[in-house]
Amino acid sequence: MVFDLDLIKKVYAGMPEKVAEARKLVGRPLTLAEKILYAHLFLPTEKAYERGVDYVDFTPDRVAMQDATAQMALLQFMTCGRAKVAVPSTVHCDHLIQAKTGAQEDLKTANEVNKEVYEFLASISNKYGIGFWKPGAGIIHQVVLENYAFPGGMMIGTDSHTPNAGGLGMIAIGVGGADAVDVMAGLPWELKMPKLIGVKLTGKMNGWTSSKDVILKVAGILTVKGGTGAIVEYFGEGADSLSATGKATICNMGAEIGATCSLFGYDEKMAAYLTATGREEVAVAATQIKEYLRPDEEVYADPAKYYDQLIEINLDELEPYVNGPFTPDLAWPISKFAEAVKANNWPERLEVALIGSCTNSSYEDISRSASLAKQAVDKKLKAKAEFTITPGSEVVRYTIEKDGFLDTFYKIGGVVLANACGPCIGQWARHIDDPKRKNSIITSFNRNFAKRNDGLASTHAFVASPEIVTAFAIAGDLTFNPLKDKLKNEEGKEVMLDEPTGVELPPKGFSVEDAGYTAPAADGSGVVVKVAGDSQRLQLLEPFAAWEGTDLKGLKLLIKAKGKCTTDHISMAGPWLKFRGHLDNISNNMLIGAVNFFNEETDKVKNQLTGEYGAVPATQRTYKAKGIGSVVVGDENYGEGSSREHAAMEPRHLGVRAIVVRSFARIHETNLKKQGMLALTFANKEDYDKVQEDDSIDFIGLASFAPGKPLTMVLNHKDGSKDEVTLNHTYNKQQIEWFKAGGALNVIRSQFAKK
Repeated sequence: MVFDLDLIKKVYAGMPEKVAEARKLVGRPLTLAEKILYAHLFLPTEKAYERGVDYVDFTPDRVAMQDATAQMALLQFMTCGRAKVAVPSTVHCDHLIQAKTGAQEDLKTANEVNKEVYEFLASISNKYGIGFWKPGAGIIHQVVLENYAFPGGMMIGTDSHTPNAGGLGMIAIGVGGADAVDVMAGLPWELKMPKLIGVKLTGKMNGWTSSKDVILKVAGILTVKGGTGAIVEYFGEGADSLSATGKATICNMGAEIGATCSLFGYDEKMAAYLTATGREEVAVAATQIKEYLRPDEEVYADPAKYYDQLIEINLDELEPYVNGPFTPDLAWPISKFAEAVKANNWPERLEVALIGSCTNSSYEDISRSASLAKQAVDKKLKAKAEFTITPGSEVVRYTIEKDGFLDTFYKIGGVVLANACGPCIGQWARHIDDPKRKNSIITSFNRNFAKRNDGLASTHAFVASPEIVTAFAIAGDLTFNPLKDKLKNEEGKEVMLDEPTGVELPPKGFSVEDAGYTAPAADGSGVVVKVAGDSQRLQLLEPFAAWEGTDLKGLKLLIKAKGKCTTDHISMAGPWLKFRGHLDNISNNMLIGAVNFFNEETDKVKNQLTGEYGAVPATQRTYKAKGIGSVVVGDENYGEGSSREHAAMEPRHLGVRAIVVRSFARIHETNLKKQGMLALTFANKEDYDKVQEDDSIDFIGLASFAPGKPLTMVLNHKDGSKDEVTLNHTYNKQQIEWFKAGGALNVIRSQFAKK
């Protein structure tokens, strides 16, 4: 089945003319990202847009939502006055399935525990014309790659790893639910014109090296914020040599460098994948306009002229990498990793190795890992660490079972988990004797912040390719280097693992009995969406209040967060996922993972009304009950990580008025703006140090709030002294209207009410 073929053909029919017009506007040859961006403008333009400066309105081709974020997105969409989504949209049930014992039992439990939420998502999808992928169908990004992604297209998704679709040459960007509402309502979607980072890949990978190692190395080069505000475009002979799913792996984990998205140019590998997944018609159509789905030849010839930053990587020389712990940009080539483990006193014994996830669960990944598992069987080795396998979709799971790979994993002690996110997002009921004991795990996932996988601060999580993870599972020791070290087998003999082997696509083709898709009703007007009034999982939304029209004065400092403060710190996943559709209940996790600058503790802040220390949400609820607003102060790259808009909605709901930081991650800054919050940055980063625990805070200049015009924050200290601090912002006129109206949704609602 080919979804949206007419839409794809329409995009391709208009692309040559739109690209030609863009070349005239820009006055030079174009990168691939520029071609796709200019081909998706909401309205024609008479001027070229300046990268990193101009806000631009786009018209994406489709929207994808996972179940945890879809709840809030669709609760918002319900209120905007549309009878049906304006663009093709889908919901994927992948986040709420907890990994505990194995695929069948875990899926059965999830269907029982989450019955209310799944029924809500199925019914609201049916009503508004949204495709629904049931629990067990697979992880959103893998399902999108198999069914919806197409070269030259543009998509937004309510998950930070939406850029996975860049593996098929699509600009796919992670956003918050409010952004998804804009597009589903038929409104323009706004984005600051991204800067462009070019990554030239030469040579060809061999041996133990895989596509994952490209992004692990790039993460080490750019760090977790080096890609912020930029699209990363991969090109060169090395890029063309990678499989489509290998390209997707690289694009997927590009979220970890803060990139807006990543993408590759259309090539034969993409055509082969499209054909293998039943979309030969798309491959044929794309091939006919291939020159518009790749950078111009002049860009290849002199890339430094066309990208804001250029990185070159020779795949012939690339080593396998292991990144971590606690951050995905701490990059170690395998030749130096054992030394780093010992020097840093990280636990050498490996307790759990996990492969799969949306990042690395392709047929190619599984086949290469299975080749190592088969070697282990043949050489009389068994996995010394717990070993789990998470298929990315039912299509992949069914096919790898049919081709015998799962049976091979079972023979070395592997456990197959459900086709879902599971341990990658903290949905893991891990079995461990002492939760406080320092321990090491390694995954082929994308993110490894503290507590990310199992909720335990003591867990040292490392990220690598599936084949390296599998080798470590067999060894059970992080100081093992599979490229040169031997292992002792059950007979006491020393053996070495040979290089992994695999194939990009299944020789006998992909197979599946039930992919898990439900099409929406042709006419959903009679469908009733039910939300029980006493539900603890779902809660209908009330509009946020509009701005009072005055400067904000007498606000209390809620918390001054120290160091890394990701969306996991602001709104944890794991057990809190069950409240993603209930704003008041999930607000009880607000900022409980953030480290308080003044006492170095989490979830313990001073209540300025009582002088006592307590939990962050409880303290904020006390302020809200008294009608007092508050302020959160943060460090660098505040809000990195997930697209989780709950991290913006919770402070808004509980009465936080402003977030003031040294710098923001892109998605989180946008999410705050969408919810009518003040998202501001210190003009002088050292002014962060002036904020004191008992400060009462004023924001001056809001009556003349305008693009490019700084605001003033007055810190009224307990001793009677004060500091005036200049704050910058990136609000444009439209975003200032969101602030004044109390949120973007209030503006949308009023627009439809006038029609």
